[in-house]
Amino acid sequence: MTALIDGLQYANWSEKIFRQMRAGGVDAVHVTITYHETFRETVLNIERWNRWFERFPDLIFQGRTAADVTLARKTGRTAIFFGSQNPSCMEDDIGLVEVLHTLGLRFMQLTYNNQSLLASGCYEADDTGLTRMGRAVVSEMNRVGLVVDMSHSGERSTLEAIEHSTRPIAITHANPASWHPALRNKSETVLRALAESGGMLGFSVYPHHLRGGSACTLQDYCEMIARTADLMGIERIGIGTDLCQDQPDSIVEWMRVGRWTKTIDYGEGSKDAPGFPPMPDWFEGNRDFGKIAWGLGETGMTAAEVSAVMGGNWLRFFAEGFGPATGPRAHQKGA
Repeated sequence: MTALIDGLQYANWSEKIFRQMRAGGVDAVHVTITYHETFRETVLNIERWNRWFERFPDLIFQGRTAADVTLARKTGRTAIFFGSQNPSCMEDDIGLVEVLHTLGLRFMQLTYNNQSLLASGCYEADDTGLTRMGRAVVSEMNRVGLVVDMSHSGERSTLEAIEHSTRPIAITHANPASWHPALRNKSETVLRALAESGGMLGFSVYPHHLRGGSACTLQDYCEMIARTADLMGIERIGIGTDLCQDQPDSIVEWMRVGRWTKTIDYGEGSKDAPGFPPMPDWFEGNRDFGKIAWGLGETGMTAAEVSAVMGGNWLRFFAEGFGPATGPRAHQKGA
């Protein structure tokens, strides 16, 4: 296998989880370090990660470039790549985009369910697309090498981000809406546009995004991935588990409510129950990626195709997306 990479986790980090990453052979993980935090609060979260890097240098280190995934494989460690699930960390200052990238941020969602200064979230009744500031911020993210993530965004906003961005974007953790019609899952229109622009989709294992929820079978999940490969192309897909291991249910309130409301927000039409749902029995943590790889093989994928989905495609995307732009270039449709 070229590399084993998870496109998104938000675990309650600990030595136990870091050791499980190593037991599972996980080479790199995009971790959420901030949701609704301000810039200063995000810096405090980075400080917390710095202490983990200091305490567990034999297990984890901060990743900044695709070369760090190779280094992780060579040294038997896991490279940790920072991401934000909301643009709150840049506040209303476009200059902080470059500062955050310098601090190690490599992904930033333009929205988290709700309307932001940049775009509309998937829970909004009216998706007005990218705002004026949103277009400017996407251009700045393109310039410095901060990947645009539209996992929690509305359809129009996502399509406009794909169109406006001069570099491929990512939807790091979602599934096709045709398979399971959760508000967070994506239409075929979005998935086709994402693939045609060179972007990446990470398939989620979070039960609210799965058909059948916690009872979803490994076979159903892997067959869904295989069908999506037919739609998007095998080179445009990966895994983004959205693993929230060991998080207390109280964290859900911060994720959904943030600072914009005083009551629990379930989203327009959402049926999500309070708290974290049980994970499916075939994926409870970082030691279980081998089960997904096995399941993909059972669908008829070749070993090379399984390797691409389990991390090879993310590794290529990291190499393309994390560095500064070398000059303006248009999308290469169908590339």
